[in-house]
Amino acid sequence: MSDTPFGFGLPPEEPEDGDEGKKKDQQSGGGQGPANPFGFGGLPGAGGFGGPGGPGADNPFAAMFGSLNPTDLGAAFQQLGQMLSYEGGPVNWDMAKQIARQTVSQGTADGTKDASVGPAERRAVEEAIRLADLWLDDATSLPSGAGSAVAWSRAEWVEATLPAWQELVDPVAERVGTAMGDVLPEEMQAMAGPLIGMMRSMGGAMFGTQIGQAVGVLAGEVIGSTDIGLPLGPAGKAALLPVNVEAFGKDLGVPKDEVRLYLALREAAHQRLFAHVPWLRSHLFGAVDGYARGIKVDTAKLEDVVGQFDPQNPEQLQDALQQGMFQPEDTPEQKAALARLETALALVEGWVDAVVHAAAKPRLSSADALRETLRRRRASGGPAEQTFATLIGLELRPRRLRDASRLWASLTDARGVDGRDALWHHPDMLPTATDLDDPDGFVHREQIDFSELDKMLGEAASGSAEKPNLKKDDGSTGDDKGDGTE
Repeated sequence: MSDTPFGFGLPPEEPEDGDEGKKKDQQSGGGQGPANPFGFGGLPGAGGFGGPGGPGADNPFAAMFGSLNPTDLGAAFQQLGQMLSYEGGPVNWDMAKQIARQTVSQGTADGTKDASVGPAERRAVEEAIRLADLWLDDATSLPSGAGSAVAWSRAEWVEATLPAWQELVDPVAERVGTAMGDVLPEEMQAMAGPLIGMMRSMGGAMFGTQIGQAVGVLAGEVIGSTDIGLPLGPAGKAALLPVNVEAFGKDLGVPKDEVRLYLALREAAHQRLFAHVPWLRSHLFGAVDGYARGIKVDTAKLEDVVGQFDPQNPEQLQDALQQGMFQPEDTPEQKAALARLETALALVEGWVDAVVHAAAKPRLSSADALRETLRRRRASGGPAEQTFATLIGLELRPRRLRDASRLWASLTDARGVDGRDALWHHPDMLPTATDLDDPDGFVHREQIDFSELDKMLGEAASGSAEKPNLKKDDGSTGDDKGDGTE
């Protein structure tokens, strides 16, 4: 680490010849005189309005902010205040939402701007999802899970999905916040308590900025609420983003109505699965959390960043986050957590792919082309997904989508729709990563009926509740005879 904590410059020394010495320093531009009372080093733009010898030389605030116009100055103070006053969790989610909405308002790289959804677009989305649900009735035994159909703008998608992102990102960000305090020696931590609090506040703000930018970019790419295989929106709301649906189908040569309907099928299929498999959401989010617990922070890189931290250049911390500080621990537990997560995502996306294809193939001439386009899109991932991979060390995309889709299709042929969907009754009934390697072996394997086991466990739990196993003070049960015999 550097000799001065967090890279702060040394405070200005008092000249031996008093006021005369101060004047000489000001005139020569040497030392760190009144133009820089905090010892922060040279500031960007200080050579202009607030530079040495300039009109702001006697005014430290002019030296610090003189190059900014009043509007930028107010925004800078506001952002600095938000960063330093934040006392919430590991991520400043207020700032994340603000940055995400700003990113959305700038539009996407192709020049597409966000816009409020009009009545005609809302009706088109509602009708597409209603028709999609009718078609899915023949392709799955799971009933409709969409209590309502909504058409979102990109900004509305940001608002609706931030709670889910918070659940996904907070565990990793918490590890970073803790690591930021731990990189200082214990004896220095006692002295720098307020400074550590400031660093954590700024860390929360920087994380919020990065998450906000990534969510904002992702809002320009997603089509609905389940694009990454996780339920990001409110339960029971099937959602499409008309502006992104149109951008997706722009160069495909497929009628707009068919594109919208195919995408509505995917959204409605996801809603059925998450609505009627009650353990699935917690299973997926739990897998993400289990993976996050095995991530270790590169403390050497973090210590280097903190040791050289310059308060006038907080982008250093932001750049460090972008470069990635997270490394999965190379342990059997971490490898197993990653395998569980990748398999779960693949099974969800594979089931949706198989069910949607079964519903769309007889009815849409473009079903095959749209299916392949979405598979490639899902497999490659966009810039926002890559940003999240850097931030939380995890790529949220199914690597084995095609394998899983083939397995679900084979199960449909062998056991029918009801037999296939019955596997979602219990997590232990689902295929594993090994089963994706040998789908035929899984399809023809005798399956365990977990319904009887659940019934037995329920009865046992009920019996235990009715007849507790009370113990005496000496540790024996009330059934002991006290004669020493068995």
